[in-house]
Amino acid sequence: MSTKTVADTAGGTGPAGGARQQTLEELGPNYKWIALSNTTLGMLIATINSSIVLIALPDIFKGINLNPLEPQNTSYLLWMMMGFLVVTAVLVVSFGRLGDMFGRARMYNMGFAVFTVSSIFLAITWFDGSQAAIWLIFWRVIQGVGGAFLMANSSAILTDAFPANQRGLAMGINGVAAIAGSFLGLLIGGVLAPIQWHYIFLVSVPFGVVGTIWAYLKLRDTGERRKAKMDWWGNLTFAVGLIAILVGITYGIQPYGSSDMGWSNPWVLAALVGGAFVLAVFVFIEMHVDSPLFELSLFRNRSFTFGNIANLMASIGRGGLQFILIIWLQGIWLPQHGYDYSQTPLWAGIYMVPMTVGFLVSAPVSGALSDKLGTKWFTTLGLLITAGTFAALIAIPVDFDYWVFAVILVVNGIGMGLFASPNRAEVMNSLPVTSRGSGAGMMTTFQNAAMVLSIGLFFSLMIAGLSSTLPSAMFDGLTANGMPAQPAQAIAGLPTVGILFAAFLGYNPIQQVGGQALNGLPQASVEHLTGLDFFPHLISDPFADGLTAAFTFALICCVLGAIASVFTGARKPLTASHETVGAEIAAVAGDAGVGSPVALVAETPSESFASPSGAQLSGTVTGPDGAPLAGAAITVTDSEGRQAGGATVAEDGSYRVGGLESGAYTVIATAPGRGPKAVGVSTVGDVGLRRDFSLSGAAVLTGRVRDAQRPLPARLVVTDQTGSVLATAQAGSDGEFSIGGLTDGDTVAVTASAPGYQASSELMTAGDAAAIDIVLDAIGGVQGYVRAADGTPLAGATVSAIGSDRTIVATARTDADGRYRIEGLTDDRFTVVASMYEPRAVQTTVTADGDNTLDITLGTGVGSRQG
Repeated sequence: MSTKTVADTAGGTGPAGGARQQTLEELGPNYKWIALSNTTLGMLIATINSSIVLIALPDIFKGINLNPLEPQNTSYLLWMMMGFLVVTAVLVVSFGRLGDMFGRARMYNMGFAVFTVSSIFLAITWFDGSQAAIWLIFWRVIQGVGGAFLMANSSAILTDAFPANQRGLAMGINGVAAIAGSFLGLLIGGVLAPIQWHYIFLVSVPFGVVGTIWAYLKLRDTGERRKAKMDWWGNLTFAVGLIAILVGITYGIQPYGSSDMGWSNPWVLAALVGGAFVLAVFVFIEMHVDSPLFELSLFRNRSFTFGNIANLMASIGRGGLQFILIIWLQGIWLPQHGYDYSQTPLWAGIYMVPMTVGFLVSAPVSGALSDKLGTKWFTTLGLLITAGTFAALIAIPVDFDYWVFAVILVVNGIGMGLFASPNRAEVMNSLPVTSRGSGAGMMTTFQNAAMVLSIGLFFSLMIAGLSSTLPSAMFDGLTANGMPAQPAQAIAGLPTVGILFAAFLGYNPIQQVGGQALNGLPQASVEHLTGLDFFPHLISDPFADGLTAAFTFALICCVLGAIASVFTGARKPLTASHETVGAEIAAVAGDAGVGSPVALVAETPSESFASPSGAQLSGTVTGPDGAPLAGAAITVTDSEGRQAGGATVAEDGSYRVGGLESGAYTVIATAPGRGPKAVGVSTVGDVGLRRDFSLSGAAVLTGRVRDAQRPLPARLVVTDQTGSVLATAQAGSDGEFSIGGLTDGDTVAVTASAPGYQASSELMTAGDAAAIDIVLDAIGGVQGYVRAADGTPLAGATVSAIGSDRTIVATARTDADGRYRIEGLTDDRFTVVASMYEPRAVQTTVTADGDNTLDITLGTGVGSRQG
């Protein structure tokens, strides 16, 4: 059985919930492209909505009759810009963990629905003033919740759906959508907001509705799910700590007292220090709980650790770039070149398109090439190129030639594209299959938190650079144009952040801050001061100082990220692996909600297999009362059933097995007088895993399964009174079975099933010495193979049974070996039709107690009946 199965289609999102398990092979070769196209649509509308608000802020605040530059309204402006990022940064890990536990497609689809509903409520805002601002911020936060569901699970869905040698391409296309969406949002917002600001939220609704329905109908959970408890204390401390730090950063760039920034504000300091302390508590909690929110053991994997460091540095380096470029274009360059302030938001988006073009070209290409050539040098080169573009932005004048600026933006986009796709593929490939949701969430958390941190740092560096020279330049410029010294001094002393925000919003800064001081001046002076020439030239030199500080910081971050990228790369190549029988049983029982299943294996002694390198597996073995079971044995087998490692449990109940290569394993715990248990694990690189076992008593159920005439090798499932699966077994060819590891006196249901027979259940008491005799009633069916004329098995052929009333009774599809089986037929004569490139019809008679076998050869009209 493939490791990529739908563990329980009820965990999927389609109408087939509750159906049998499906493999990727059964979903078909096109499923991965369905997953890619749907997740790409989700990322596209999420990122479009994150940036569409930035460019539309002037029209939004005008529409709700609120001046965002007034001191009491600045917080509304900041939360409209950054609330979405703060929420996604906080929630994305928790939602990734929920995807690991309950199904990634299910959580992803929920995110699509939440995102769409919140977009509708944003679009129907009908009041104004501060109430409207609070309403918009609230629904932006809810929209961020939906975005967190989408971001946390989209990468995991793609990693599950695509083989390792195609994940770079998939991540590249998905990454293109994410980056392209952020720039498309600027263009769409610039076009729609002046017409009607409500449209910027309404535009995503039809795409959200289509995407939600499409995800519900088509996406399936194709990865392993792990039953675990939610780490509530970890969630709480992580949320409180990260929110405190991000809020501290948000308010740190606001003025405080006589200072241009609020970093000396006691509340900001308390938020930063307190948030750091709570996050330290969070780390302590994660090191001691059984099911941590952050799987800190993943950081033992070199690729995961350094890949995330590189991603963090890259996100900090380029996170605030969009804001700085918008201020540069809207506040200085566009007005200098004749664009009215009311037009600058749209044209700023248009003039930043070259960056998107560069990314669109390089991201999918680098993703596809990195699948074949490796990721390390693509990510390293990409960040070095990006660092070089920051140096170029420092070197060009503030009033640049556009073609030079456009070339730098194209190269910057190419550098980011070279890094983004291979980096995400490297990190996701390094994750065990059961941790892809939480691992992707951790990666996205670092990225989104870095974006908020980057915006705060970029604004702080810009303000620090401007505040040293802008006041004097402002005072000299105003007094030279006839403004009295006192009002000129008052304007020059206004917080620098207000000037930046005015430029960012596309307002005329002097007209905004000049106020009554402009009324007493000659009309010619007023026109000059509020025109398109005065402020851009006034701010050019101070702005250059701020740019140098911000872009130097970004350059350093990119170089550090490039150095971290050099250390990525698994020590062992990623190889395809298959689930063992024990792993399959473990997945079934894990979904049923009872933890580890009983393993039907012989108890064999094991010795300790230790190795200084490779994955590490550790945990404890205890009884139901929590007492350690010293001397118990741990056996690790690979996908071929060979022993790969083992250990003897210590006095405190702990064990450790090292030196496991990348692949899928079954871990078996046995102890004298106890029922053995097994779980499936997947390892990649040097990852550290923990699995704990609780071994109960060894009560045994024995019996035999048969029909009216002969024994049956049936499948058996033991469930308790709550319906939870306790054990599974396979009867032998003589129909006999023995199921151990149960608790004496427990009342259990034993269900037997076999192809061609109606399932049957018996209620029994564990430990009862009497053997169970389970009799199954036969149901009619027909089975066989479909082959071509040369004997080649035909996979994917459609086989239908047509009854005497000329209606299709049942349909099946052949597997990879050309085999089909149709069950549930009555005793009757049927016409069996096989079709692929040329249909053939054969008649057969079905009897419930017969072995109805019918092989069909396409191309010659031959059908051979046996039995």
